[in-house]
Amino acid sequence: MEAMQALREHLEKRPSELRRMKERGVKIIGYTPGGYMPEDLVYAAGAVPVGLIRGGDHEAVAESGVYLPRFLDTFCRSQIGYKMLGEEPLYEMVDLLVVPVTDNNMRAIAEAWSFYTNVEVFRFGVPHDKEEDAYQYYLEGLRMLKDKLERFTGNKIGESELRKQINLSNRMWEALEKISLLRKKERPPISGAEFARLNHASFYADKPTFVNILESLYNELKDKKGPSPISRVLVTGSTLAMGDYKIMDLTEGAGGAVVIEELAEGMRHYWERVRLNGDLLEALADRYFRRRVPPAWFRPSRERIDFVMKLAKDFAVDGIIWYQLMYRDGYDIQSFYFEKIVEKEMGLRTLKVQSDYDRSEIGPLRTRLETFVETIKRR
Repeated sequence: MEAMQALREHLEKRPSELRRMKERGVKIIGYTPGGYMPEDLVYAAGAVPVGLIRGGDHEAVAESGVYLPRFLDTFCRSQIGYKMLGEEPLYEMVDLLVVPVTDNNMRAIAEAWSFYTNVEVFRFGVPHDKEEDAYQYYLEGLRMLKDKLERFTGNKIGESELRKQINLSNRMWEALEKISLLRKKERPPISGAEFARLNHASFYADKPTFVNILESLYNELKDKKGPSPISRVLVTGSTLAMGDYKIMDLTEGAGGAVVIEELAEGMRHYWERVRLNGDLLEALADRYFRRRVPPAWFRPSRERIDFVMKLAKDFAVDGIIWYQLMYRDGYDIQSFYFEKIVEKEMGLRTLKVQSDYDRSEIGPLRTRLETFVETIKRR
């Protein structure tokens, strides 16, 4: 596919391009994923956002043990380990780290970077329910973030530039959604692993370039047919990091097709748009907080479960894989009753697997996934 080749070439050059921009004085704003940090504000301030989404390497997890206890989420420990190892180019470029604090795991990233590195860290809180006072609290966090970005970059965030950036983000989300919806087909034209890599690219690619590539890719894919899968699978859980593709690769290697996914971190949420009416910060808070599908530990938790079940129905899946990382307690707790709800209300089986980014996991995981793909098809 020409569009995918163009994207690969762009991503190969992107670190060097960002380095040159940094040398010219452009600020690189790193942020932790989870769907609560509007990149639009960063772009409107004349800076460049970079999502910290690397994962899958046990070396980074092990390195983090020098700086904090091991009983924290594997992905979050990795974000500390990668920085301390000093081998990831994008992590080394960050001038300011923005952390929407959703739980103690994300808080740990902020504390470690703040204490052990010379990178300035800005935090703002994300409440765990969607009541009006919670919305106002999050909105005030965006106002503080806007003020911080203006002071840090020396650039005023004007309404016209912010509106322009929001429109570009809306185009990106729309293109990602259109490509994702193609996986409803009986023979999906793009695999789950390919879509995950495409989604991950959105966290550091040049946005105008990326949007044009997405729109071209959709035109290439819309009339294409992929191989017929043995089973159709939904993957859900806590995090899918860039580099942690084993759950996708092993499932599809067994003949299954990951036709849709819903994960809290690592994968960009693309189902909502910013409604450009009224105050723009309020519109951002509405999209990024009020209409964002919440993670497992939000109240009430049924909102996320219902959304996953709707995806399972819309994409006609045969089974669900619950993929979570070690020590993400909110997801561990929800998984127990999620499995029972899905079995009772939809008649679907769920396979729960956990990872600590350890190489020894691959063999047992392959066997379990191969068995699951065959079992749900026979059922």
